[in-house]
Amino acid sequence: MTADLRYPIGPMKVVAPSTDAVRRAALEDLAVLPARMREAVDGLSDAQLDTPYRPGGWTVRQVVHHVPDSHMHAYIRLKFALTEETPTIKPYEEKTWAELADSRMPIEVSLGLLDGIHARWVALLRVMKPEQWARAFNHPEYPDGPRTIDWLLQAYAWHSRHHVAHITSLRQREGWLA
Repeated sequence: MTADLRYPIGPMKVVAPSTDAVRRAALEDLAVLPARMREAVDGLSDAQLDTPYRPGGWTVRQVVHHVPDSHMHAYIRLKFALTEETPTIKPYEEKTWAELADSRMPIEVSLGLLDGIHARWVALLRVMKPEQWARAFNHPEYPDGPRTIDWLLQAYAWHSRHHVAHITSLRQREGWLA
């Protein structure tokens, strides 16, 4: 049996209803992501950064640029959910975004962006009141109903671990260990 390189940590699983322990663990995943992403790419050459993490997948560089794109959306979705009554958010074409010219820039640009987004996002999440975790937004890609802030937190904690694992598992397979 071969591992599915698309999901090095397995598919996303959301615990519902959530608990304080689940929230704390997910918050920690978000808090440490910028440092973990930096560790994952530390010392990689441009050629290594331009290597796909799996056949037909994005390059490491595209993954690094994708994560702040995605997490900016999540941060904004959180703010909409906190300030509006079940807003409908706008999805984006992540695969097309990964092909844009800014996804070929040096990764430091996106690593810095990740630092800033996560500092603000985690600071906001850490002071949320218990009733705010149930606030929700409509996501057109999920027609079965609104997504809560609890869901958002767990989904992006997984997303954080997921993409770091794309890079670290590629490094391990290729023998690019630091």
